[in-house]
Amino acid sequence: MTTRDHASVLEDAANRIGDISRADLQILLRRSAIMLRNTGSITLDPAIDDADNSIADELGKTRNDMIRYIIQEWLDTNAYLPVRMLDEDARPKEAHERRCSGPMK
Repeated sequence: MTTRDHASVLEDAANRIGDISRADLQILLRRSAIMLRNTGSITLDPAIDDADNSIADELGKTRNDMIRYIIQEWLDTNAYLPVRMLDEDARPKEAHERRCSGPMK
């Protein structure tokens, strides 16, 4: 369940608080506590935050998903992550494994 979906469920429960069972309310509150405990906060400049949110909305992603994607792409592009190559059997291998294993057959 995404954060937005969870927020909608919480708002719906708040609107019908008299109709919701105690067990369902406990489940919602526990899920909320877990989600809050597991969130990380990144403060961005307002212009960057607006651009990130706009792109995330266009792609149907969350803000955090976009930040993860942007960081991943930047790390890949600037060669901070190992380069993945395909060997003859089409299995992914790390580039350093190829260098360490000697000449290719």
